[in-house]
Amino acid sequence: MKVTFLGTGTSQGVPVIACGCEVCTSADPRDKRLRSSIMVSSPAGNIVVDTTPDFRYQMLREKVQHLEAVLITHSHKDHIAGMDDIRAFNYFQQSPIDIYATDFSQNVIMREFAYAFADYKYPGIPEINLKMLDDEPFEVNGLTVTPIQVMHYKMPVTGFRFHDFTYITDANFIAPEEKDKIRGSKILVVNALRKEKHISHFTLDEAIALGKELDIPQVYFTHISHQLGKHADVSRELPDGMALAYDGLKLDI
Repeated sequence: MKVTFLGTGTSQGVPVIACGCEVCTSADPRDKRLRSSIMVSSPAGNIVVDTTPDFRYQMLREKVQHLEAVLITHSHKDHIAGMDDIRAFNYFQQSPIDIYATDFSQNVIMREFAYAFADYKYPGIPEINLKMLDDEPFEVNGLTVTPIQVMHYKMPVTGFRFHDFTYITDANFIAPEEKDKIRGSKILVVNALRKEKHISHFTLDEAIALGKELDIPQVYFTHISHQLGKHADVSRELPDGMALAYDGLKLDI
């Protein structure tokens, strides 16, 4: 199994439009962050977690030729806005794409992309098979996926565990019983927006504490804002076994 970080930025990405801070003007390519998403690849095909506003470019950059499924963490715009572009895969694969989402997220998707669900379907629209996502583990591409329920302030968000790899984005609270689903992972990816307290995201210190509490051997931080600081500077501050993810990073698991 291979995991590719398609994007590691927060909702505005990095650089932020019209911002001249040292992070947004950095020449380090690791400080260029598209909206957060990963691709999980196995011999059976590719699974993308969240179709961000940058989905088209992410697929082109990674030269993705086939897509089997999409998992949606939640329905905020920076996690679903690129869904229309799955129609390229529809065309070449001559099949719909399975989209796994909770009931709440499905309702938002059907509202935001109403033309894909209309009685009369205009030629060339995205072809989507919505599949219900709940608390039960399920199989995709021969991989067992365990949903993990976390809270993004007052909004439920779904994280995903693929065997020894767990991906959590947009969270600032995880209940004890959900933490138990993460324990034993060899790799944890978790959001770390910035150093200052935030109403709906873990800070860097909170994300570090979570990794230590769960005793995860390797932790990567994602959903990073320009407020966190430059990649190189923050990396020097991190404990052993913890690192900032960056766009294009690939992990063999």
